[in-house]
Amino acid sequence: MTKDEQYMQRCLDLASKGLGSVAPNPLVGSVIVYNDRIIGEGYHKAYGGPHAEVNAIASVKEISLLPESTLYVNLEPCSHFGKTPPCSDLIIRQGIKRVVIGSVDPFDVVTGKGIARLRNNGCEVSVGILKSQCQAINKRFFTFHEKKRPFVILKWAQTADGFIDTLRPPGSDLMPAWITSENLRILVHKWRSEEPAIMVGANTALADNPRLNVREWSGKQPLRIVVDRQLKLPRKLHLFDNRLETLVLNDRLDKKDQKTTYLKLPFEKDLVSLSHVMHYLFEKGIQSVLVEGGQQLIQSFVAQSLWDEARVFSGPQFFGEGVKAPVIKPSNLSHVIIGNEGFFWFKNYLNY
Repeated sequence: MTKDEQYMQRCLDLASKGLGSVAPNPLVGSVIVYNDRIIGEGYHKAYGGPHAEVNAIASVKEISLLPESTLYVNLEPCSHFGKTPPCSDLIIRQGIKRVVIGSVDPFDVVTGKGIARLRNNGCEVSVGILKSQCQAINKRFFTFHEKKRPFVILKWAQTADGFIDTLRPPGSDLMPAWITSENLRILVHKWRSEEPAIMVGANTALADNPRLNVREWSGKQPLRIVVDRQLKLPRKLHLFDNRLETLVLNDRLDKKDQKTTYLKLPFEKDLVSLSHVMHYLFEKGIQSVLVEGGQQLIQSFVAQSLWDEARVFSGPQFFGEGVKAPVIKPSNLSHVIIGNEGFFWFKNYLNY
């Protein structure tokens, strides 16, 4: 790696610390280098708080070195007044003459404007260092602004013979059979804390009575989304406890009941219109959604290629019969073995 790439990688390492805390803002890290020595660094820690460049500059003890230093940042410095002043203006005021940027900001309020402001004020600006890595760390942010929809993550666990559940009649008292170990369930709760929304279908809500909250990890609670076309799900389910913000997708009514919102949307063959769901979530500023089931809902996302990642656990059990796991074409696949369990991570090459 070149020196610029090494320092940009440090920016990415710092940026990743903000996952789950900064949305809907992007993950950003910044490093300030003088004479091949890091003299300041910072990252965006919380939504509404100082940006990475501000924290990096504030960490520099010898301010007099800034005019001879290079500032590295994985995303274009902002040029507008939002919850904080423009970072590009701060960089200019501090006299920093060289700025290295990983990727251009896709947000149309910023795109190219921060770079132009820096250059117009005498800064030497380099753009595109570790570009693909810088875009990957902000995959949610880029998808949201470029495709005008949330980044969609599909998640399920399946047995060695390809089932996600045993055969349980609707309304049965039979509990779901666990496919993964406790450690992997903790990982799922970590994922929930990283995404602003989580979604299930009516069958999963009825069969599993999930809470869809973060319990085994610390972090923000996601918006719970459940599909309930005819509003037939029992109100005693955890999803209707009004403890967390919950969105109920149906074709009957629009209504707000404490923390539960009922949203009327079109359905086709008992399936909710995913395009309408995506549009609604986009308008609400929700940059990503974790789809945890069930089979019918996940398969509908796959059929419309309306997904970006799929995270699939494979356990050692054999059910013999049951609910078949969703089917997805292997593309951009990576996997690891954790004990006697497997974790498969798919990327939709049509969207990446």
